[in-house]
Amino acid sequence: MTGNAQFRKETDEKGAFKRQTSAFRRVVEASPEAEFPAESGRYHLYVSYACPWAHRTIIYRKLKGLEKAISLNVVDPFRDEKGWRFTPDKDGCDADEINSFSYLREAYEKSDPKFDQRVTVPVLWDKRTSTIVNNESSEVIRILNSSFNEFAENPELDLYPEEHRSAINDWNERIYEFVNNGVYKAGFASTQEAYEAAVLPLFEMMDELDSHLAHSRFILGDAPLEVDWRLVPTLIRFDPVYVVHFKCNIRRLLDYKHLTRYLKDLMEVPGVRETVNFSHIKEHYFATHEKLNPNRIIPVGPTDFVN
Repeated sequence: MTGNAQFRKETDEKGAFKRQTSAFRRVVEASPEAEFPAESGRYHLYVSYACPWAHRTIIYRKLKGLEKAISLNVVDPFRDEKGWRFTPDKDGCDADEINSFSYLREAYEKSDPKFDQRVTVPVLWDKRTSTIVNNESSEVIRILNSSFNEFAENPELDLYPEEHRSAINDWNERIYEFVNNGVYKAGFASTQEAYEAAVLPLFEMMDELDSHLAHSRFILGDAPLEVDWRLVPTLIRFDPVYVVHFKCNIRRLLDYKHLTRYLKDLMEVPGVRETVNFSHIKEHYFATHEKLNPNRIIPVGPTDFVN
């Protein structure tokens, strides 16, 4: 792999990172008449422990108690120009137990032979029709939140309640723009101008979140909701990866008193800690992005991070 080949179509003329739009946007519904009806054992998640977008879906599957209803396979954290691959002999990685694919790209090409974008995780796969239902994490987590309640161990848990939807949507929009995707816009910027245009608003938003959390345990009150679970994968990766690898170093997460407390609280929610694999996270970022880290040396630390 040379340069930033994996993102060759996602950089504009000013050197700014422009994330591609997810290609598969269909929905599983709790109705037998739906195109994709909710059924136990029918659907499968392809994920990476390294990827924050996929991490959202791993957390939701755990919180809702859907492990028996929805199967899951984990790809290799190292990704080259061929994309995500299955390496069952590697710690924490699986074979593709559904299709016996060697690369996740095969799932995309089976679903759409004309697919020519970057292959991403998560992927929600329908075993019955052998196709991708959805590869947009923000939509997959809402499917997991409500469509499979008949088969969930925690069907009463609603992370997108009607009374908070407007506020959740407003927070999601800004957190995605300036934090979730903001770290990538800073890290993948190829000009000084593009980098500063991303990193400065990122820390303005981090400052705002820290101030807000001085008066609220979670973003919208005393219980974590969708907005919190969309944010936490980014915070988990902030000090170990984004501060150094993506040059998001105006402040560390640990420099934020209230964000640090908030992350600790979320990590203590039963089941969440076991969804975090720092070995996969650090290997993915530091070994995959050759342009940012040509020698692919993986840092030993940090040792003072919230974990």
